[in-house]
Amino acid sequence: MRILRVIGLMLGLAVVAACGQKAPQVYQGPEVTHIYVEKANRRMMLLHGNQIIKSYDIDLGFSPDGHKQFEGDGRTPEGTYYIDRRNPNSAYHLSLGISYPNPVDYAFAKQVGRSAGGNIFIHGRAGKDNGLRDWTAGCIAVTDKEIEEIWMMVRTGTPITIVP
Repeated sequence: MRILRVIGLMLGLAVVAACGQKAPQVYQGPEVTHIYVEKANRRMMLLHGNQIIKSYDIDLGFSPDGHKQFEGDGRTPEGTYYIDRRNPNSAYHLSLGISYPNPVDYAFAKQVGRSAGGNIFIHGRAGKDNGLRDWTAGCIAVTDKEIEEIWMMVRTGTPITIVP
């Protein structure tokens, strides 16, 4: 299995090099086992066990107070989710998908005849924030340089807990 990973990494690097782009760096530190977000403090921490590896200032949805309930409410979800996808072609530089809505979120919205929404990500800015605070549609935004670092450190399947 390890040899397949090495071969896949080598092929990926060869493709990037063939495109004339800078090869991505490889993260060599401790595994990120959890992401913890404190909305009130506008902080996101990458953890290995209970040790903070790295911490970032963040921006949230344009209506940051409270748990996301419906599409378009501008809120960032609260609860425990996981990183469920990676988008290297994001309009916001790079993005890591958060598994919102979960079955409880979906059921609540459906019960009141609304859509729970979706497409919640940790992403960069790509010049789209215009210097505003809490400008996303419910996502967690960091700088483009920071999302590049986070992208290398965080694997698909990593749990993320978002607290008020």
